[in-house]
Amino acid sequence: MTTRDILWRGIGLALCVGACSVAVAMDGSARAMFVFPFALLGLTLAINGKRVSIALRAERHGHARTAEVIHAVRVRRYRRRLDQPHP
Repeated sequence: MTTRDILWRGIGLALCVGACSVAVAMDGSARAMFVFPFALLGLTLAINGKRVSIALRAERHGHARTAEVIHAVRVRRYRRRLDQPHP
């Protein structure tokens, strides 16, 4: 796991814990539903890490091409790694 991926997962965990603690502090208030999307976003980031940004970019282009776009990004990254000189 890369440092960038760990950073994304950490941000997601902090967002999820923060949103859940705010919801608990509101003690059953209906306003606690306003932090629910932040908790879901944090959970998604904590599970998927840096791949969330790729999936969101792919979703903007429509469902028919989502898998194709994600695969193209992975292929590009793999080729970049192969092109880098080894020290």
